[in-house]
Amino acid sequence: MASQTVPLKPPGKSWREINQERKSLKRQRNEEKLIKREKRAALEKEIELKNEVETKKENVEISTVSIAVPGTILENAQSAELRTYLAGQIARAACVFCVDEIIVYDDIGDKINTKKSKLDDADGSKVARRSCVQLARILQYLECPQYLRKHFFPLHKDLEFAGLLNPLDAPHHLRQSNDFKFREGITMNKKVKPGRGSQVNVGLLQDISTDKLLNPGIRVTVKMNNTEGSKKIKGKIVSLSTPRAETGVYWGYTVRIVNSLSQIFTQCPYKDGYDLTIGTSDRGTPIDDLPDKGVKYNHALIVFGGLHGIETALESDEQLQLNEASLLFNHYINVLPNQGSRTIRTEEAILIAMSSLRTKLKANNEPMEFNDSGIATSSSFPIMKPDLSGDENNLDLSRFD
Repeated sequence: MASQTVPLKPPGKSWREINQERKSLKRQRNEEKLIKREKRAALEKEIELKNEVETKKENVEISTVSIAVPGTILENAQSAELRTYLAGQIARAACVFCVDEIIVYDDIGDKINTKKSKLDDADGSKVARRSCVQLARILQYLECPQYLRKHFFPLHKDLEFAGLLNPLDAPHHLRQSNDFKFREGITMNKKVKPGRGSQVNVGLLQDISTDKLLNPGIRVTVKMNNTEGSKKIKGKIVSLSTPRAETGVYWGYTVRIVNSLSQIFTQCPYKDGYDLTIGTSDRGTPIDDLPDKGVKYNHALIVFGGLHGIETALESDEQLQLNEASLLFNHYINVLPNQGSRTIRTEEAILIAMSSLRTKLKANNEPMEFNDSGIATSSSFPIMKPDLSGDENNLDLSRFD
């Protein structure tokens, strides 16, 4: 029978002292475990509270400004270059004044036979007047970040001269070196492990992992996770309005195309519609007659007329049984009384009106003041240097600005 090993007692210590030391060590370990558990619970609670705050911010409905422009103004331009440049002027004006939605409408309708064309807009695929589609397509192209354009805009005759246009240089047109917690991206057609989200190209040298699995080819807004000390970048897919709700940053405009004046109102994307509507016309009341204290709004709409004004659009719309265009709006204004020219072009009227209304419009839910820290600074995300030793054709230059 094998003899049982008896633990040796350290010299100079009694068994009682040894047992007390062991109990003390055990107690110390239990205390350390308890402290770690409490820290973990506190961290989880902090993350939970942070997520609750972010969710509340996401759910906050920020007041918006929409403008409606007739696509037929392009038909008055004498060349393809001028048509493109005109669309670029409208896009720049909308971006400068932080417009949230641009509606391109047909102010002539089917009274004059014209070619139709097809375009995907915020409401899906639309068939509309050729000039309306061209204007909407150029507006969409300019709003899209440069590194995403090759994915969403194949070669098209409407965009033949788009390279001549001044860039919007909007905050969401981030360069690869910019450090900001939101980015626009496209879901990639890459295999992912079960339970993992889509890989998204957000303009960095590597795609990022997200929390949702979506079909490839969809444009998404991604909130970047803090990846300091990590080689892989992760993010969370959020709604288009989240960046502005959380930070106050202007995040571009959406484009909607409609076939009549009435559809501007009936196809409104907001649940309660536009609560402030403004029409512009030289037959309206002077803009200075608006109250000095301003007019409040949740979702404001400013409609601009074409070559013959909003009145022509009203006559062409069979759904509207009104004699006066002013009855459509809360305010029907003349943006520049005593003008020196017989006519004010639509692109000029947009700049004049938005400048004059800047102090008149009072948002009920105004976004917070944006701190531009990060938009123009170096990125803290891990960036892999491209391998230029091999075939140069393998380098995806679309990810550089």
